[in-house]
Amino acid sequence: MLPGSPSSPIHTTERRLAFFVIGFIVAITGGLGNALVLVNLPYLQGSLGVYSAEIQWLPAAYVMANVSMNLLLVKFRQQYGLRLFTELFLVLYAVATVAHLFVHGLASAIAVRAAHGMSGAALSTLGLYYVLQAFPAQHRVKAVVLGIGFSQLALPMARLFSSDLMEFGEWRGLYFFELGLALVSLAGVLFLKLPPGDRIKAFEKMDFVTFALFAPGVALLSAALALGRTVWWFESRWLGLCLAGAIVLIAGALLIEHNRARPLINTRWLSTANIARLALSVLLIRIVQSEASGTVGFLQALGLTNDQMQTLWIIVMIGTLAGLLASALTITPARIPAQLMVSLVVMAIGAYMDSNATNLTRPVDMYVSQFLLGFGGALFIGPTFVSGFGAVIAAPSNLVSFSVMFSITQTLGSLLGSAIVGTFQVVREKYHSSILVEHLTLLDPQVAARIQSGGASLGATLADPTMRNAQGVASLGAAAAREANILAYNDVFLMIALVAVLTLAWMLARYLWSICVVCQPSPAHNAQTGMANVSLNNSGSR
Repeated sequence: MLPGSPSSPIHTTERRLAFFVIGFIVAITGGLGNALVLVNLPYLQGSLGVYSAEIQWLPAAYVMANVSMNLLLVKFRQQYGLRLFTELFLVLYAVATVAHLFVHGLASAIAVRAAHGMSGAALSTLGLYYVLQAFPAQHRVKAVVLGIGFSQLALPMARLFSSDLMEFGEWRGLYFFELGLALVSLAGVLFLKLPPGDRIKAFEKMDFVTFALFAPGVALLSAALALGRTVWWFESRWLGLCLAGAIVLIAGALLIEHNRARPLINTRWLSTANIARLALSVLLIRIVQSEASGTVGFLQALGLTNDQMQTLWIIVMIGTLAGLLASALTITPARIPAQLMVSLVVMAIGAYMDSNATNLTRPVDMYVSQFLLGFGGALFIGPTFVSGFGAVIAAPSNLVSFSVMFSITQTLGSLLGSAIVGTFQVVREKYHSSILVEHLTLLDPQVAARIQSGGASLGATLADPTMRNAQGVASLGAAAAREANILAYNDVFLMIALVAVLTLAWMLARYLWSICVVCQPSPAHNAQTGMANVSLNNSGSR
């Protein structure tokens, strides 16, 4: 149907099964490598010997390359074919990973993340194509939901066994596993190739001018979003320069595209009401999905490690699988708005349930809420993609524009959501900490007793009463900081629930308005009805 896409011949059952398995492996490879790094950033920081701000360049490099490459990958497939597209990016990913195993440092780690971002943009599409081959024509929409949704399993899967990989070989354990995934995917796509598709001459000279402006603009924006909370937004001058540069470069790229006869990014199509609403809704839902990072931060603030959360991540994975299956089994074009609204309801309930956490909350208390969040997150992504891709089928020239829009709202939206959630948590923690500390005075007998009991527990090791008193004060301060963090995370969960409810109300209002517009008679229909009534009245009077 689209140049650069594989054809759809009739396959045997065995070949369909093989296409499905390879599609799953390729899709997981596209997301799991980055997920392994995201969940182990504190440990990688120690292994690489870098500061907390420096380690944030790893996820930033992935997003920079991933979003930018989506601008060219569609036309690359259309002009050079699927085979070169597949093998080139998988080999690039494997070579970069092997190089990092021998060149140990932050620079090589950033290079591997960038290479993974480029290959990840290719592998997500490639996995979708393989899954599509596994289903007959009447079930292609279900295949789209599964092919797009498999990447949602990467994050809970990475939290399940990444600790074992770190124990196996520290940071090298993660990269050996990434290398293995890349090689298995390469073997699979070489063993079972996609059917050939049509090729056309797609690239124009102005495409590369747009890319030369758009790619560094996205890179500067990604750097600001990834590091803003760590170095703090108003404390680092270079963050403002990055944002200013991103605005100038991206605006320049869009200005060029707006005045082209055959644009790479169709700004007029992207600014239509339906596409703009779709992008905004996906962006808001990605912010809601950032609740998962808040859950991890909350449990870590209580002193829990990843090993103590294993059952929780199994529950999240089960919820994600259930959401994928529910979406695939029930999706039809008419049900897409209902599926999106149900996903928001489920995620709002899950986030609200977490907003009542205390220092006694443990992973077992969050099983239901995290299941709901995993279910809702997986339920929304497939219908979102299908609803936007319908407009691409009607106008295939907008395929690149849709690919860039979907990539920005997914990848860059996830980075934006983490930045918003993290910043809000820090601000609320400072607020609650100031309130709690304000009431901690030695004139309060309960405070004095708490300090004395905290120092008395060290009586066997500290003979000096002054030192014991200082340790008691430090113990009380640590408890106050922990409670402030708990209250801040409760505010985060409540904020996420509120965003979900407001997004739901907006989508419901739009849905009801569209029904009213469809049901409202047109002026021509009203005129015909009026003439018929006049004719009937006249005949009745006669």
